[in-house]
Amino acid sequence: MPIAVYVLGLAVFAQGTSEFMLSGLVSGIAADLDVPLSAAGLLTSAFAVGMVVGAPLMALSSRTWPRRRALLLFLAMFVAVHVVGALTPSYGVLLATRFVGALANAGFWAVALTTAVSMVPDRLKGRAAAVVVGGVTIACVVGVPAGAVLGERWGWRSAFWAVAIVSLPAVLAVLRSIPGGRGTDTGAAPVPVRDELRALTGPRLRPVLLTMALVQGATFCTFSYLEPLLTRETGLGAGWVPVSLALFGAGSFAGVTVAGRFADARPVAVVAAGMTALALGWAALALAAGRPALALALIPLLGMLAFGTGTALITRVLGLASGAPTLAGAFSTTAFNLGATVGPWAGGLALDAGFGYRAPVWVSALLMVLALLVAATTAKGRRSRAGERRPSAVQRSARGRL
Repeated sequence: MPIAVYVLGLAVFAQGTSEFMLSGLVSGIAADLDVPLSAAGLLTSAFAVGMVVGAPLMALSSRTWPRRRALLLFLAMFVAVHVVGALTPSYGVLLATRFVGALANAGFWAVALTTAVSMVPDRLKGRAAAVVVGGVTIACVVGVPAGAVLGERWGWRSAFWAVAIVSLPAVLAVLRSIPGGRGTDTGAAPVPVRDELRALTGPRLRPVLLTMALVQGATFCTFSYLEPLLTRETGLGAGWVPVSLALFGAGSFAGVTVAGRFADARPVAVVAAGMTALALGWAALALAAGRPALALALIPLLGMLAFGTGTALITRVLGLASGAPTLAGAFSTTAFNLGATVGPWAGGLALDAGFGYRAPVWVSALLMVLALLVAATTAKGRRSRAGERRPSAVQRSARGRL
């Protein structure tokens, strides 16, 4: 595996830390900037919206640039907005930095995914994607708890400074290790945007992208409300929350690693098995939430299944979207973050409706059932179309006589 692929994973680690670290900083931000907790929570929403909008927008704007230039620009933007965020006394400015930071993060993700898989042979594409996605899982294990500790000891601004500082080695590493050419460095002209969009919105890719959004929606629906589930339903103390988050992150890292090894050979089988196991797993967690030992055992297993399946889906999209070398990574990023936006919203609706703290987990199970239905319907339609194209025995006999 080229060292450049691991460099991209390092940069994604820093950016993933920024995306998720606010879960442990909102109280400090609200108190320091004199805003309600709900306003501080909007900082997370602003980042998610920026990721959804930014992935295709940034990929389109940078599609004719050398990829090293694009990656460096997005990293520089990311570092700059975190410095501004760490210094500003204004909530409005901080909100704007979260949105702009998400645009930079989305652009980097889109270019990084396509860059990573373009630098390896077909048999290693899944593993290359897993290395990049693995940066997010390491952020969940190390970066997010570290940000929470920094925020508790030295204030929330220290966490923003830490993200900016950790990103600087990635800037230097990208400068030294990423090739500077456009696209796949073949010298060919870029694929027209209309052709890329046609490839990505075709009947083969639409259901895969929808499935990815549903799987990620299920993941982040429960992940966003894990703290109240554990402390108010399972009966664990607050000290178990960072332990549980680390367990989920460790499982996620294991899932990404395993999926990277098997997704290239049998992507459809990996996705189908992962989605089925997730539907059963989220339902099992909802039923077992009152038993601490069982709940804690299920958390890393579900992290492994969720991110392993997500990695296999990303590999599947990149494999099917050979006609969209610029936008394939962007659409994958958008689907991923659309799920991360809608899932917590749906879980919050279930909580507000008074269904209890297990409700978001049941919503996750429901989203997985929907994902399975989409996959099953797509497979059935594909078989039907294949049957229509295949000549019948009578037709073959008639052709033989002719």
